[in-house]
Order: sequence, then structure tokens, then C-alpha cells
Amino acid sequence: MSAINVNSNNFNEEVLSSDKPVLVDFWASWCGPCRMVGPIVEEIADERPDIKVAKVNVDEQSELATKYGVMSIPTLMIFKDGTVVDQSTGAKPKQQILEMI
Repeated sequence: MSAINVNSNNFNEEVLSSDKPVLVDFWASWCGPCRMVGPIVEEIADERPDIKVAKVNVDEQSELATKYGVMSIPTLMIFKDGTVVDQSTGAKPKQQILEMI
């Protein structure tokens, strides 16, 4: 399953109400490190059916970025039962992202 794009309209349903852990990638198209992390996030989405992977474009969804205190990107957050349980900022190798989950 590929990563899903989330916005303020479906964030509660897709992330906060998910019965699986959710990896959320806060990103922007102009961000170089985001372009490095993007394919890794998609790969994880394809390989791990036990989690949900979501992407939030901070340029289009600035209110979500503000709500979760995203000051720089890429920011990856792990949500479990509607709560942020881990987060990381900056480009990370796949193994480090998987260790967050």
C-alpha cells in the first residue's frame, strides 16, 4: 500500500483514529532532504502492511504543521492511538526510520 496524502479534512480519520501505528511525513516539494526521504517513506509503505504511512504537504496544510509544532522539514512522527509517540527531524536512513516504529 502506498503512502496516503492527508490534510485537515481527513487527518482525524486517517491518523488519529487509525487502529495501526501511523508514520506521518511532514514535507514540501521544494525541500531537498524531503526528496531524499520521500522514496524511503514510500518503500516503507509498500513493505509494511502492519502500519499506515501518511504524508502531509506543509505548504498546503500549514495548520496541521503548526498544530504539531513542525518547525523544519522533513519531520517524521509516529502516532499510536492518536498520540505522537516519537518524532524526528531531518533526513534519516531507512533503518533509523524503521527503528522509530
